[in-house]
Amino acid sequence: MFGTIVWVAIGLLLVRYIWKIGFGMLRSMTTSLPPPPPTGEMRRINVRYRCSVCGVELRLTMAPDEQPPPPRHCLEDMDVIVPAE
Repeated sequence: MFGTIVWVAIGLLLVRYIWKIGFGMLRSMTTSLPPPPPTGEMRRINVRYRCSVCGVELRLTMAPDEQPPPPRHCLEDMDVIVPAE
């Protein structure tokens, strides 16, 4: 008898947990995205570059644009390193 009550309580807790996660996911899909920051304000990004001439690597974490132009090193534009996923 006690074991049945424990299993029912665990089942009810799981149902409540799954219910909250489901509604949270639905709510996140219906909310609109925040507006982009004003022009000139720094944004968080994560882009890595490598110089094709000497091999120097650079990681860019903040930029005023989502897709900043590549920096120059050894008088050449640096190449974007695509992370392996």
